Amino acid sequence: MAGRTGRGGAGKSLVRASLAIHEPPIGRSTTPGALIRNFTFGFNPSQLALSRRAQWKSTPTAAVRDGSVPEFMGPEPRQMTVEIFLDSSADPGGNTVLKKVEALFSCCEVTAKSIAAKQPSTPWVVFQWGSFSTARFTAYVSSVNAAYSLFGTTGVPIRAVCQVRLHEIPSRTRGQNPTSGALTARRVHRVVAGDTLQSLAWREYGDANVWRAIADANGIDDPSRLRTGTEVVLPAAEEVGGH
Repeated sequence: MAGRTGRGGAGKSLVRASLAIHEPPIGRSTTPGALIRNFTFGFNPSQLALSRRAQWKSTPTAAVRDGSVPEFMGPEPRQMTVEIFLDSSADPGGNTVLKKVEALFSCCEVTAKSIAAKQPSTPWVVFQWGSFSTARFTAYVSSVNAAYSLFGTTGVPIRAVCQVRLHEIPSRTRGQNPTSGALTARRVHRVVAGDTLQSLAWREYGDANVWRAIADANGIDDPSRLRTGTEVVLPAAEEVGGH
């Protein structure tokens, strides 16, 4: 896909952007639930827009000639719009693009598990792109717009550009490293033979006793049934202090 590479070489980047799609948490937790799927970008975004606003309130006062002093009401959560380019023209008979667009659309659909828990919600997501920490935060997807631009011989789309809009879900803690100010980084680990929650906790945090933090982050009820090949979220070290 030479044309796409010419738009910035995103396809050859060593660090790929990804969108981790999670079940919403149960109760009042602000920690995403179990990982549903990890959406890895075939091409890194060529456009990404971040915005944030602070809310102020001004109350007109007739007795004040130049207007009243505005009152700060608080910061508003971040918003991000990211462009996702999908292309499978090398395999015109496949349906890769169609499935990936459907995966993005599913971010605006209520999950079956949240309905069963009587807390209906769409998935929670975390966008990550290497060390670009400003763009990494827990969010919900408010809209997905897909524009198909190339189709295979059977009519199945093989190229599309999706605009995905994310709204931050504020947590009780800012999730920042007090020494660096950087957002804490969760990692996704693929379970291999011999892994246990205790061994993962020891390797990640140096304390096997905090395995419950991993279990809670992934909605694991039975820690003895950790299947090989499963992807589990490893919370940042700052998030396991209370376990």
